[in-house]
Amino acid sequence: MSSAAESQFHVLAVDDSLIDRKLIERLLKISSYQVTTVDSGSKALEFLGSRVNDDRSSSDSLPSVSPSDHQGVEVNLIITDYCMPGMTGYDLLKKIKESSSLRDIPVVIMSSENVPSRITRCLEEGAEEFILKPVRLADVNKLRPHMMRTKKLKGQEQEQEQEQELQEESVTHCEIRSQPPRQHELEIEQSQQDQSQQIQQHQQQKSGNNNKRKALDVEEGLSPDRTRSRYNGVATF
Repeated sequence: MSSAAESQFHVLAVDDSLIDRKLIERLLKISSYQVTTVDSGSKALEFLGSRVNDDRSSSDSLPSVSPSDHQGVEVNLIITDYCMPGMTGYDLLKKIKESSSLRDIPVVIMSSENVPSRITRCLEEGAEEFILKPVRLADVNKLRPHMMRTKKLKGQEQEQEQEQELQEESVTHCEIRSQPPRQHELEIEQSQQDQSQQIQQHQQQKSGNNNKRKALDVEEGLSPDRTRSRYNGVATF
């Protein structure tokens, strides 16, 4: 993968130790990744724009941050220290995997203590890797496949969503085309009604003209009885 392609990946690094944060930041930048660092799990969730409601422990409540606060910021991987005050790396891992909007982001755990039970618990909870400190460049190189796989899966999901939308649009279009052209039918019915009214008006006008003519004939003395020839009783030889 070229450095230009790698720079498209954005890593969120979480560690309460300033020295360790600076180290992981430098290693990630050497690998051409974009890096954001925070010093606690709660700030990591704030950056991710997550609304986390922890009903199990009110003392460990987190501030609710609207997703619009970091709109457009995509995180491709989270690397977090295990031992941190307040919220541990394991707690952060659980929060992320319980969130429907964050669960697909790969999470890598770092720790200076090699405790098998801790490692197993994190991997079972969904962590991609468990790295022992101090973090080395070889460890950072292990992050790349996880980000590539997640990006590929996300691209496939987007393609499936687009295909589904196209299929729904096609079905809707076919349903519309299969329906009768109601507007055209209404126009035909209106045209027929107009023609019928015109015929009725013409017939009424014609009938009115005939009645008017008869009335004029009566006034002018042109009735059939008065138009006949009259004889005055004078014999004609």
